[in-house]
Amino acid sequence: MLQIGKYHTLEILRHTAPGLFLGDGDGNEVLLPNKYMPAHYEIGDKITVFVYLDFDEREVATTIKPPITLNGFAMLKVKDVSPVGAFMDWGLEKDLFVPFREQLSKMRVGGYYLVHLYEDVSTGRLVASQKVRKFLSNAELTVKDGDEVDLIIANESDLGVNVIVNQKHLGLIYHDEVFRELRSGDQMKGYVKKIRENNKIDISLQPEGYQAIEPNAGKILQELKEANGFLPIHDGSDPQEIYEMVGMSKKTFKKAIGLLYKQKQIKLEEGGISLIA
Repeated sequence: MLQIGKYHTLEILRHTAPGLFLGDGDGNEVLLPNKYMPAHYEIGDKITVFVYLDFDEREVATTIKPPITLNGFAMLKVKDVSPVGAFMDWGLEKDLFVPFREQLSKMRVGGYYLVHLYEDVSTGRLVASQKVRKFLSNAELTVKDGDEVDLIIANESDLGVNVIVNQKHLGLIYHDEVFRELRSGDQMKGYVKKIRENNKIDISLQPEGYQAIEPNAGKILQELKEANGFLPIHDGSDPQEIYEMVGMSKKTFKKAIGLLYKQKQIKLEEGGISLIA
């Protein structure tokens, strides 16, 4: 069998009335229905398809690219709710099922929810779960301090914003390091700020240390040039004001202007910073 919920690059074996039969070279075959057939092809060509189960629980291939794949996470919209669970739109003919037991709260039609896609071992079907944290583990980390990582925003907590790190781990961005709106399901790059006790991962949206200073110093210089040589912010300004003007945290801003001051490229004034001509 081909692994459902994943992409496969398969060989076109033959054309039949219902569509093309594709194979992986190990004797496994799957049907690509006529409506997904490429306009031009030859027997023996390779084609990349997504494999899942159709309404009759048979493996079927499609050239449609859903927003989520096996063991992944995505924000999806609920199309329908039944007595057994919810059904989410993921771009395929057969909607993605979310059993009631996998919902944190009762899902509603039209609502968007962050979910994880997995294969139910008891039924062999693809299902989604809103209980994303149980699919994350920090027991064995695959990241280290300073690494650039892929983030998916999960939810807000008392300490900050919980994030999914590289589709594997749980991380945290502290409230005082969040300077823009972060919504559940948003995807972005981030950086491992620190690995704490019990493998807890602190995340920053900006690189830490000296490496962060150089590009941010350049950005401040550019902002100064575009503002006729003066910016009305300084190391005592409100963090939100700094972020809105130059797009960086107060800590990073202070490091950057400190470097520029030592290089004699800017002057520190009472109402802001100015460019030295």
